[in-house]
Amino acid sequence: MTAVDTDLDEHWMRQAIAAARDAEARGEIPVGTCIVSGETLLAVAGNRTRTDIDPTAHAELVALREAARKIGNYRLPDVVVYSTIEPCAMCAGGLVQARVRRLVYGAADERAGAVESRFRICDTDFLNHRIAVTAGVLEEDCRKLMQQFFRARRGG
Repeated sequence: MTAVDTDLDEHWMRQAIAAARDAEARGEIPVGTCIVSGETLLAVAGNRTRTDIDPTAHAELVALREAARKIGNYRLPDVVVYSTIEPCAMCAGGLVQARVRRLVYGAADERAGAVESRFRICDTDFLNHRIAVTAGVLEEDCRKLMQQFFRARRGG
């Protein structure tokens, strides 16, 4: 098992938060993701569903596509994925398919989170790959970003 470096996790989560803010500036739901191999940033993305008119353009999948192209392989067994919000079922499934080593996320998604809140896609015995998960990195910052976005959208 690999030791967890909290300072490093926070550093990369800040990159994901910046991507979430960029997504919000484009009118997207503010979710951001970055993918790291060792100390190398392979990809960073925010949600692009509205921008790309693509229901699969969640931050996690956009970043997975970019990282896979960069390394020339659809398998990403040595990477760590940082996401501001607990991934949904589609994104968690993508992480498993890519054989991601570790997922770090900020805030839980009680309604649709598929890593720990609703389903356990990343560590279920039914699939052939399990992902190490670290939750709650810069959790309050990630949660506030989402809460403020939805509060503003509701007009209050």
